[in-house]
Amino acid sequence: MDSSNSAEIAHDHSPFLKIYKDGRVERIAGTEIVPPSLDAQTGVESKDIVISPETGVSARLYIPKSTKESQKKLPLLVYFHGGGFCIETAFSPQYHNYVNSFVAEANVVAVSVEYRRAPEDPLPIAYDDSWAALKWVASHSEEWLKNYADFERVYFAGDSAGANIAHHMGLRMGTEGLVGLKLDGIVLVHPYFWGEEAIGGEATEAEKRVHVDRLWRFTFPATSGSDDPYINPAKDPKLGSLGCRRVLVCIAEKDLLRDRGWYYRELLEKSEWEGAVEVMEAPGEEHVFHLMNPTCENGKAMLKRIVSFIYQGED
Repeated sequence: MDSSNSAEIAHDHSPFLKIYKDGRVERIAGTEIVPPSLDAQTGVESKDIVISPETGVSARLYIPKSTKESQKKLPLLVYFHGGGFCIETAFSPQYHNYVNSFVAEANVVAVSVEYRRAPEDPLPIAYDDSWAALKWVASHSEEWLKNYADFERVYFAGDSAGANIAHHMGLRMGTEGLVGLKLDGIVLVHPYFWGEEAIGGEATEAEKRVHVDRLWRFTFPATSGSDDPYINPAKDPKLGSLGCRRVLVCIAEKDLLRDRGWYYRELLEKSEWEGAVEVMEAPGEEHVFHLMNPTCENGKAMLKRIVSFIYQGED
């Protein structure tokens, strides 16, 4: 056996992961996990649920302190974590802390989905896992959800790759639907959309564009490329079928994906979709800044805007 293969890198996708010639996957980021808890500061309680023992699809559920004090059903947020489809989990510290804070601020029940990741489980598996999780949510079989969640006020949200998933789950709600869930809106934070042709400021970022192209093909070996409808909404004939009436897109000024967020709004407005789409841009910020520094002013402002979006039009 050639032991040198164990140290030779076959694919370097830093700062996410490295693949060695012996097949070993080394994730550089997003490997730490934290257990569910009763958060002393916010009173938010969380627990983990296995959705499918066969695939390992699971979720972390969150309920706010108010569920102990009131019988009123709360909006339900289904969250899809980011990480380029290959790193991070629903159980990582930054996602646990973010969803925990979100639940406390918004007074919602949340399901944070743990889907399988590339390269061990390449796309489109993450989309299928996420849909399986939504079917489970729609079954109303889990006690916390049955007791505290309002299945008529459902929101999907995610950041980066998770925002891409949230978008596609919104499309499936429009084309297939799920009995037991009424999707009111989706929140896409720094959505991971792309395309063969550069738009806006991407034209001056040739090296970064190559990196994004490579990462997409790495996580989805069977893809047709960067104009695949999974990554480029402009090429998706189903775009007008989005199964909700409202969309909020959050973007960051210094994010390479910024222009894709604006373009997404333009595409939705030109499509047959009859809903309303809003965009919030954070000045001076980078990709997923709110996870790195959740208490910064722009991070707090974005969270308040999302909460406002959820309760828009309610008494």
